[in-house]
Amino acid sequence: MSGVLSGYRVLDFGRYIAGPYCATLLAEFGADVIRIEKVAGSEDRYTTPVNGDGGVGALFMQVNRNKRGLTLNPMKPEGREIVAKLVETADVVVANLPPQGLLAMGLDLESLRKIKKDIILTTVSAYGHGGPYSDRVGFDGIGQVMSGSTYMSGSEDQPVKFAAPFVDFTTAMMSAIGTLVALMHRDKTGEGQMVEGALVRSALTIGNAALIEQALTGINRKPTLNRGQTAGPTDIIQTGDGWIIVQVVGRPLFERWADMVGRPELKDDPRFTSDLDRGDNGEILSDIAREHAKGRKTVDVLADYAAASVPAGPMHSPQQALDDPHIQAMGFLQGVEYPDVPAPAPIASAPINLSGTPGGIRHRAPMLGEHTDQILGDLGYGTDVIAALREKRIV
Repeated sequence: MSGVLSGYRVLDFGRYIAGPYCATLLAEFGADVIRIEKVAGSEDRYTTPVNGDGGVGALFMQVNRNKRGLTLNPMKPEGREIVAKLVETADVVVANLPPQGLLAMGLDLESLRKIKKDIILTTVSAYGHGGPYSDRVGFDGIGQVMSGSTYMSGSEDQPVKFAAPFVDFTTAMMSAIGTLVALMHRDKTGEGQMVEGALVRSALTIGNAALIEQALTGINRKPTLNRGQTAGPTDIIQTGDGWIIVQVVGRPLFERWADMVGRPELKDDPRFTSDLDRGDNGEILSDIAREHAKGRKTVDVLADYAAASVPAGPMHSPQQALDDPHIQAMGFLQGVEYPDVPAPAPIASAPINLSGTPGGIRHRAPMLGEHTDQILGDLGYGTDVIAALREKRIV
């Protein structure tokens, strides 16, 4: 299956999520992506193993599908030569490394331009260039805690980091958009450039409204766990057999909610006139929502909300998410087989649908060095030379 990006080649020196998933999105729509990792296997290959200790990791399976795999040591002269040959054939280099790491591996823009003038370098780092922390390394949680998100998600006594790495994935998606824009610019002008994503930037973008409010009002909000503070009721509510989230924002939704719970008088209560009023008095509204749901089946409570056209949804465990009939009907999670894994893995395809040029999962993530011989052969290396490189642990 070809795609709209067929004909473009991407070299993926990424690790963990932000860099690799950026490259995966390009692969999803047809780009030839070569995943380049350590000869012994990069550490992200084995994170959260699903087939025994030391086996392939769940995250690796997700963010490296549709790629070919090459093992390489770019710190040795022979490895640097292979990198140069690969760059000559490439359109994009993806590397989520801090500036000093890019320099050490010869993956900085100046070094790459000496090999191919119009190359596009897509970099992802924790802090981005330009500040005193630029050379520091970090993961998703750095963005969460520095942006104010973690502070506002818990309680005053216990900050709570979001379990899923949403900052990493947001950075990957934004970096993929930046890469596509850079490709469009290069196709028009012949000019390459550097695309830079940063975890802290992404996290600040997601939480920007709270920062704007703070800067302009000095309100100094305190965390309230799951209860929203600028509208209401917005909270996670317990039912008789589970939990649901309720999100009422705006006057029309609030009026429908008040009628639904049998409290039409709330519509004329001055404590609940505006969204901010309802946020300030949100605990009262959450209590009413709890009373409405108390002891009742989740499916029946959600039916009330659906009938009133008020947003609400069930809180799922991972297994419940897999079993949800709507999630199954979407066909979004695609079963992908992998060697020595007991069942097809439910891997999320690209989270956007294009009616004319859809993407898709063409094949599983590569096994360690699975395509090394093929890729080097395409670069002109003979069988004997490849064997010698392997003997010296270059590949």
